[in-house]
Amino acid sequence: MAVLITGIGELTTNDPELGKLHDAALVLDGGEVAWAGLASDAPDADERVDAEGRAVLPGWVDSHTHLVFAGDRTAEFEARMAGKPYSAGGIATTVGATREASDAELAANLRRHVDEAAWQGTTCLETKTGYGLNVADEARSARIAAEVADEVTFLGAHLVPPGAEVESYVDLVCGDMLDAVAEHARWADVFCETGAFDEAQSARVLKAAAERGLGLRVHGNQLGEGPGVRLAVELGAASVDHCTYLSDADVEALAASDTVATLLPACDLSTRQALAPARRLLDAGATVALASNANPGSSYTTSVAFCVATAVLQMRMSIEEAVWSATAGGARALRRSDVGVLRPGARADVHVLDAPSVTHLAYRPGVPLTWAVWRRGTRLR
Repeated sequence: MAVLITGIGELTTNDPELGKLHDAALVLDGGEVAWAGLASDAPDADERVDAEGRAVLPGWVDSHTHLVFAGDRTAEFEARMAGKPYSAGGIATTVGATREASDAELAANLRRHVDEAAWQGTTCLETKTGYGLNVADEARSARIAAEVADEVTFLGAHLVPPGAEVESYVDLVCGDMLDAVAEHARWADVFCETGAFDEAQSARVLKAAAERGLGLRVHGNQLGEGPGVRLAVELGAASVDHCTYLSDADVEALAASDTVATLLPACDLSTRQALAPARRLLDAGATVALASNANPGSSYTTSVAFCVATAVLQMRMSIEEAVWSATAGGARALRRSDVGVLRPGARADVHVLDAPSVTHLAYRPGVPLTWAVWRRGTRLR
């Protein structure tokens, strides 16, 4: 059934040919965008929805989350707010709870968070394994994720589990663990950071994954300058995520590559670190994405709108840059062209704001502005 959304006050398409339209309309049909243009030129459809002057944009593309987990890390958060520094080690707390949880509990928790995100306009979502850290639990995490999320990333190289020797664990990640998860994942990731995996270990994991046909992502430069960005660019990773601490050489490398710099401002705020240098990256010509990094330890939010507002208010991004980065930028980080854009043939993922323009996402920070959401052409709210 074709649906005509008319009366759109401002339509952000992210399509270079269509641009931003006013007094616009969209037709959704069969899970795809069938038509986009001025409301005066709109064709007939089976159903009509009047946006009454509201702004319409593509659904958020959240290209970095960790949502296959169990347990709670409120105590860690409270300690951090009291002055304890953030480190990678807190991940082990979630690993223990995740291993003890049943498949049904993990699936229900994942679904709850994905639905929560969708209610706020997120229509395409990536999530990672990484809280199992053994063959059986990483495999079931990947399987459960594949049943719910749009994109699945294998992150067995999240942390060396307690009691394991690092090189032996890397052997396991590159061998039996990768074999067990490969059928359920499209991507592989590694936490290339002090306290996690060094450059050589990270390279081993990424090269093994590439040999198995998985695309590459990297957690890098979160806690300080390091090899993450350089390694991601050298190996042709789709994205390097965090990018909180960057040298001039890192910025230049990203600008000269196809690797997307995915910034995670909610995580920077929650860990009380500096915000990533978005302006430096954009001015240099790098491609930037914004994502939530939704996880129970360092960024427990599914609100991409919060990340957009933070990027504008505190990271010197324009509203247009921030919205693009949270939609088309996320799609670039996932190497997709069917989401993050509203043009004929794209997936019918639509976010309608209860506001006349996307500027209100930063102008009214913290206010829930989502009025309606379509995902694959089905209206969710």
